[in-house]
Amino acid sequence: MTRLFNDPSQFADEMIEGFAAAASRWVQAAPGGVVRSTKADEPTVALVVGGGSGHYPAFGGLVGPGLAHGAAMGNLFASPSAQQVYAIAKQADQGQGVLLSYGNYAGDVLHFDQAQERLRAEGIDVRTVTVTDDIWSAPKERLEQRRGIAGDLAVFKTAGAAAEAGYDIDGVERIAQTANARTRSFGVAFSGCTLPGASEPLFTVPEGKMAVGLGIHGEPGIDEVDVPTADELAQLFVDRLLDEVPDGVEVEGARVVPLLNGLGSVKYEEMFVVYRRVHALLEERGLTIVEPEVGELCTSFDMAGVSLTLLWLDEELERLWCAPADTAGFRKGSVAPQQQADAVDASVDEQEVPESTAESRDAAHVIAASLAAVADAIDDAAEELGHMDSVAGDGDHGIGMQRGSRAASAAATAAVHAGAGAQTTLERAADAWSDRAGGTSGAIWGEMLRTLGRHVGDDRHVTAQTVADGVVAAKDAVMAFGKAKVGDKTMVDAIVPFADDLARRIADGQRLRDAWGHSAGVADEAAQETAALAATLGRAKSHGDKSIGTPDPGAVSFALICSTIYDVLTTDREQ
Repeated sequence: MTRLFNDPSQFADEMIEGFAAAASRWVQAAPGGVVRSTKADEPTVALVVGGGSGHYPAFGGLVGPGLAHGAAMGNLFASPSAQQVYAIAKQADQGQGVLLSYGNYAGDVLHFDQAQERLRAEGIDVRTVTVTDDIWSAPKERLEQRRGIAGDLAVFKTAGAAAEAGYDIDGVERIAQTANARTRSFGVAFSGCTLPGASEPLFTVPEGKMAVGLGIHGEPGIDEVDVPTADELAQLFVDRLLDEVPDGVEVEGARVVPLLNGLGSVKYEEMFVVYRRVHALLEERGLTIVEPEVGELCTSFDMAGVSLTLLWLDEELERLWCAPADTAGFRKGSVAPQQQADAVDASVDEQEVPESTAESRDAAHVIAASLAAVADAIDDAAEELGHMDSVAGDGDHGIGMQRGSRAASAAATAAVHAGAGAQTTLERAADAWSDRAGGTSGAIWGEMLRTLGRHVGDDRHVTAQTVADGVVAAKDAVMAFGKAKVGDKTMVDAIVPFADDLARRIADGQRLRDAWGHSAGVADEAAQETAALAATLGRAKSHGDKSIGTPDPGAVSFALICSTIYDVLTTDREQ
């Protein structure tokens, strides 16, 4: 269990602050994560990695000479926001292009892609390589759908070495793609992890059993088997991974890097016992082992688990894998002396408030009051939302929604005090929610609030029809943005019936308050009905059947927010 924390929702921020102070030889804090505190003599391609916190030494611990130039670090098990990724990439960019690399998870893809589009619009050559090494998360014929686990290190290390060696952006991208195509991983767990403030682990494993095929975000395993001996586990790892040899690789005579990774609370001595047999089995199959690693490389907070990764080398990858690297969490060889980098400027420019009408400013007050009430309601529901999310996902939904709603409320309140209209208030709340929450839900709520803001404007009276049109547009934007549809067991299952019902009732002439109240009930009913569905998108898709019987937490939180806003509207007799 996690014992040392203050406010659970601030844990990641406080952890990053402490890490940057302790590891100042390698990193310095920057808005969104950390970047190098040193620089090479000549500018290179910048490798920016990232993901949720809770995986140390991934991702901040891999920033330093010979490896990454920056790491965008999200909340516990939640992707960093697009703003975090953008800020870190801007800080790391040396004018030679930027490679973004991260594990293949829905929220990370949404946020990193948004950041990439923004950076490209500014003329920066940005490429992306997602890591897809987990053999249990999708079948061989759908490699592109697999998630990234401890194989992240193999991709990051070789790409970082290529950048250090002076490869151009095309070359660094090629190396990352090749390394990913030649990397396979398989993980097991004996117990789940417990997030700060939670009273129970995200999942449990029956006594005497072992979960197989787990991820690194507290997701439960795909299957459960009897706990093996150390030698039997080594045999399981090797047999399964040798069934997944990448295309074009001949096992006999191949050169391979084994990475035996501890997920948080398995002791090094235990891993050495397992690795002893892994090493022997690989050699028995005619493989040559090159510079293996045993230890905590990509953790899952305090999970008791282990994974084995195999990186199948070619001559170029071997040279890059063996090249020196010096980071807080991973070192190899001896790197050349580095210069001290310029200190990061973390100051924030004051934003001007656009002109607005009195009617729009009145609506902004209602928006701010609604978001304040939403933040309170989410605070009360956070633990239960996290519990729902832990059934087949990673358990971070409650904390993410807390961070996002609190930030949105604070941003809306500040905007109203500065004299902002409805659009500006919603847009600033959207940016704050997306930035602080991270994860898929953070991206979606940011998109919804931003779209609604564009419809209500700063320069006109906000009517019931305007709100209804904005809600429908937000629904359409979310479906286009996240690619989810009704029946996938996501927030969309509640958004669509809510938006459609609201639009019909407003078109029939109902007042906004009355229509909103009925539509909130429709959303709640739809959210509860998701309990009968199996998840087909997001992190829960690998455990779809396990989600049956539990409502989707995103749909439930959406319905809760709609009901909370209705309570606010009933106190405003003008609505």
